[in-house]
Amino acid sequence: MFSITVRDHVMIAHSFRGDVFGPAQRLHGATFVVDATFKRPELDAANIVVDIGLATKELGETLGDLNYRNLDDLPEFAGINTSTEFLCKVIADRLADRVHAGALGEGARGLAGITVTLHESHVAWASYERDLRTAG
Repeated sequence: MFSITVRDHVMIAHSFRGDVFGPAQRLHGATFVVDATFKRPELDAANIVVDIGLATKELGETLGDLNYRNLDDLPEFAGINTSTEFLCKVIADRLADRVHAGALGEGARGLAGITVTLHESHVAWASYERDLRTAG
């Protein structure tokens, strides 16, 4: 399996519900380094996985919808603990929508999967792997 990874970052604020979250139940901020890895079993006709420029642009635009936002204020996240793991899936699903819409070019239609990793710090991160050959 071939892969290419692009990186960006996002700054958000949020709070959690539930004793398991301890002090994170209070409003707090997070800056995540975000890696999006695009995968395919064979290279496309240009011998690439995906256009790096388009992948970088689409990741940035996807994160732009979340950047400098208090996620608690967004209706789409009402009543949801926006954990690192959960946000990985949100970002992967949004990138998948962009792939299927053609925003990453025709060659990207041959992608097999996307893995999104959010790095909370140098010692902790979470990932979500999304198969692009099947629905959501």
